[in-house]
Amino acid sequence: MRKNANERKPSIKENKFKQFQQSSGFHFHDEKLLKQAFTHSSYVNEHRRKPYEDNERLEFLGDAVLELTISKYLFKKYPLMSEGELTKLRAAIVCEPSLVDFAAQLSFGDLVLLGKGEEMTGGRERPALLADVFEAFVGALFLDLGLDSVLVFLERVVFPKIDEGAFSHVMDYKSQLQELVQRDGSGILEYRISQEKGPAHNREFVSQVRLNGEELGTGIGRSKKEAEQQAAQLALKILKEKL
Repeated sequence: MRKNANERKPSIKENKFKQFQQSSGFHFHDEKLLKQAFTHSSYVNEHRRKPYEDNERLEFLGDAVLELTISKYLFKKYPLMSEGELTKLRAAIVCEPSLVDFAAQLSFGDLVLLGKGEEMTGGRERPALLADVFEAFVGALFLDLGLDSVLVFLERVVFPKIDEGAFSHVMDYKSQLQELVQRDGSGILEYRISQEKGPAHNREFVSQVRLNGEELGTGIGRSKKEAEQQAAQLALKILKEKL
């Protein structure tokens, strides 16, 4: 059967977007929204006669969706972590280098629509561009398929990295110890001040950290918090040697 002369063959880029939907399992109702997530402003500038939109507004939305979903995940995962510690950990997860790693893992650079000039200067591998694309995709996914689909996506790409301890380097010793114990399923941590010594103006505290009642480490500090951190640091060293 002869094809209609007016029928247009899908472009290479369109085929890539269809392949991406098939491989990822996320089938967009509005494929234009998916394409917009990967459309850089340089591409729009070179195709002014066609109604292309860049991904900057989707990036804005995706940034907010990531903040919310990751905040909720960390809030539930680390019930003893302070607001400051949660903020620091979230910042490490949504920072540019981390988002670039996530985008690279998914080969998002191959899907980006770029202007010729941006393409020639290596835009497809530019970190800021890839980080923006990741946020824009999350925004598009949220708009088209809803928050549940965003969570499914993050459960595949982001949350496992958190569970593996990929961001524990930004956590303090108590948080790192808690993260290690939770990941290993070892049991319950408990801190207690075993001793206070010295005059009021030069007080010294001794803290012990226990795992399931067994002492793991002892620390000394000018404050209870400092003593607990010292104890956690020693306990971390001991646990890591055992593992």
